[in-house]
Amino acid sequence: MGPARARRRRHRGERAGAPPDALRVLLCGTSSPIPSRERAEACTAVFAGGHLWIVDTGPGSWRTLALRRVRGEAVGAVFLTHFHSDHIGELGEFNLQTWAAGRPGPLRVYGPAGVTDVVRGFTQAYADDTRFRIAHHGAALLPPERSTMAAMPVVLEGADAARILDEDGVVVTAFAVAHDPVKPAFGYRFDYGGRSVVVSGDTRPCPNLVTQARGADVLVHEAQANALVRIMEEAARDTGESRVAKILGDIPSYHSDPADVAREAVTAGVRLLVLTHFTPPPDNEVLRRIFRRDVEAVPPHGLVLGEDGTLVVLPTGSDVVQVSRLDP
Repeated sequence: MGPARARRRRHRGERAGAPPDALRVLLCGTSSPIPSRERAEACTAVFAGGHLWIVDTGPGSWRTLALRRVRGEAVGAVFLTHFHSDHIGELGEFNLQTWAAGRPGPLRVYGPAGVTDVVRGFTQAYADDTRFRIAHHGAALLPPERSTMAAMPVVLEGADAARILDEDGVVVTAFAVAHDPVKPAFGYRFDYGGRSVVVSGDTRPCPNLVTQARGADVLVHEAQANALVRIMEEAARDTGESRVAKILGDIPSYHSDPADVAREAVTAGVRLLVLTHFTPPPDNEVLRRIFRRDVEAVPPHGLVLGEDGTLVVLPTGSDVVQVSRLDP
């Protein structure tokens, strides 16, 4: 058996349902709205406490998980960072697929004020689909009371952060990030078994993120190569694509350049930095080099340019950090 095949086989045993002796992080959507053949849009999965916790549900992200045969019934909750389409577009599919897989109850959906409206809208859009599936497969297999989502609004009430979940040894903290005019916008910190991971959501450089990420094992952070975005803006303007140029000119104000992210990670004392939500997606070696080009210092375990399928394993009771790839 070749090493790649052995690696894939080993990691299939590390899915939700494996012994809860580690905090695991799987990237299941690493692109921004700029399309990529290799990447879904924003989604990060955290395995801990016998459950799967989902941060954002960008378009294509359920397919990424399904191709890796992740157990849908293990999903404990969804945590939405904000309500841009590339972060919520597949919420209805997550609800449908995890219900069909045997989820034991309603799907909890945490998010900023407005999450109730988001949940209500997806529920309405899928209402006929839900009814048809119950009629076809029967309520014994697909209990109607489990088909629903439960909106869990998070209100910080003037604070910078708040603990929003403490369950089966997993503690989740929501904290404010800077994505104006999108407000509020959150990042999330997961602590389990003495290990920790922080997911930034979308943000420009943000002192509160540094505070909340202090001492974390892993920081999963968005990244936008602003030098490339400026070139794309100029090219769009030169070719008469004024609408595209306007959008490209606006977005640097609320995203983070890799060099800034690396500085924040070092300041926060995190051990590993994993970049995601790429603008533009670094799908060739030239782009990958550009994303690293201006980074001066990195955490002790380095910087990873995340891909769909990037897997980080943090065994509990240790300081080990394992990075690999989970292939379909």
